[in-house]
Amino acid sequence: MEYKITTYNERDTALVAENIESEKFPNMVICLTGDLGSGKTVFVKAFAKALGIEEDITSPTFNIIKEYPNGELPLYHMDVYRLEEHDEDIGIEDYYDKKGVTIIEWADMIKDKLPEERLDIKFKIIDENTRVLVLIPYGKEYEDICGVIS
Repeated sequence: MEYKITTYNERDTALVAENIESEKFPNMVICLTGDLGSGKTVFVKAFAKALGIEEDITSPTFNIIKEYPNGELPLYHMDVYRLEEHDEDIGIEDYYDKKGVTIIEWADMIKDKLPEERLDIKFKIIDENTRVLVLIPYGKEYEDICGVIS
């Protein structure tokens, strides 16, 4: 089942992230897809802030993975855009069992490395400010989260 949420500004997108963060659990995996500028990093920043992470969150395009261990749960933020041309094994799957939350931007680039149970969020640009977030849960825990926040 898909859940659709329309946001009209960055604050609305941040509220979605905060609501999902409130339902977090260890080994949670959130996979984000959408065009450049669609709100993926806005989502991650709000999620991290709600976790209690005070560091500045930036897209880890050149590092691929940034670790933020100082929140309620560790946050593993990945931007796998650059992996499109390379089939490198950089240990992405190892993060799924580290008792934190893994958020992957451009997750559609590594479909074969994603866990079976996860929450996919597709960001669709409607206009300059409006986005439709399509949430697709895989697994009971993720279905429960979507039922609470939709």
